[in-house]
Amino acid sequence: MSTATAVRAFAIDKTHSEAAFQVRHLITKVRGRFGDFAGTVQFDADEPARSSVNFTIQAASIDTATPDRDAHLRSDDFFAVDKYPTITFESTGITPAGGNDYQVAGNLTMRGVTRPITIPVTLLGTAVDPWGNQKVAFEGEVTINRKDYGLNWNAALEAGGFLVGDDVKISLSIQAAAVK
Repeated sequence: MSTATAVRAFAIDKTHSEAAFQVRHLITKVRGRFGDFAGTVQFDADEPARSSVNFTIQAASIDTATPDRDAHLRSDDFFAVDKYPTITFESTGITPAGGNDYQVAGNLTMRGVTRPITIPVTLLGTAVDPWGNQKVAFEGEVTINRKDYGLNWNAALEAGGFLVGDDVKISLSIQAAAVK
């Protein structure tokens, strides 16, 4: 006789997590991150495919370490944070991919556009911290085309090509604490 485990709720701990990105700019890559985000993971340790995740980023919290560029990214040319203050991801399914790897399918909404994406995710493990809190951690990385979400601004270069690349690599490193 097998006993089914319950799905357990975890809240993303933003002080131990990161939502980062990189995109080509001219001939190099610019890296940045979002500092304000939250979310929950419904996690089943015995059957991770029964798990789910939702994640909300405050778009205005973008930080590329260059205030003028960050202001431009918040403007209508890019994220239009006054009209679209959040970027969200809500999972629709999780498929095992071998070992601790999973394919997390879901809907990414940015600048009012929702598109399905799949994020390859690795379960890094679970642990109890020194204060008795149950933790779970994941990492994932996916590349999206920014123009699919209406982030179309660019500048043509004199020698040909454009200033900003279309592909944006998103990297997530998430630690979450069990909700008591």
